[in-house]
Amino acid sequence: MTVGGQDMGTDNRKLEQDSVLTDRRLGHDMGQEELMKRRMVRSIVLFVVTLAALLVFIGLYIEEKRRVQETYAAQYKLSLQQASEDIGVYLGGEADYDMRYIRITCDVNCANTFAFLIEDFGDRRKTVNQLYTCLLKYPDQMKTRLTELDTALNDMAADLDKGYEEAAALIGSIDKMGT
Repeated sequence: MTVGGQDMGTDNRKLEQDSVLTDRRLGHDMGQEELMKRRMVRSIVLFVVTLAALLVFIGLYIEEKRRVQETYAAQYKLSLQQASEDIGVYLGGEADYDMRYIRITCDVNCANTFAFLIEDFGDRRKTVNQLYTCLLKYPDQMKTRLTELDTALNDMAADLDKGYEEAAALIGSIDKMGT
């Protein structure tokens, strides 16, 4: 059938094809929505898993940091105890005095190093550093005050504040202009 020079059957077929294409597009669009929903769900699940892993690693880091700080504190106390033992040997006159004084200085240096590594050590770090400096710069004066230093080191190793006060008093009694 032709109307105005156009075949109506062709128009109907064209209309049916457009209708099918539209249905396919709608179906395709619904497939795209479903695909986007799946992708969103996957990305949310991936985000949650990643966040959980991150929290686990943060927890492990904090635990390891605490353990390392405990190790530094134990090594610090051990260095103070070693210095105290070396002072006892020095005062007992059991060995070469110069070598023992060097050992005392080295042990206090180790304690100074560990004090630097321990967090929240503040003024205690400064006191230990000053003790080490006095041992290095003023050996003649420090050799006469080893008994006081031994008492201070024992109290510091026992984690008593009076040990740091005794060490500060010892540092203050050193003539910084002399040898």
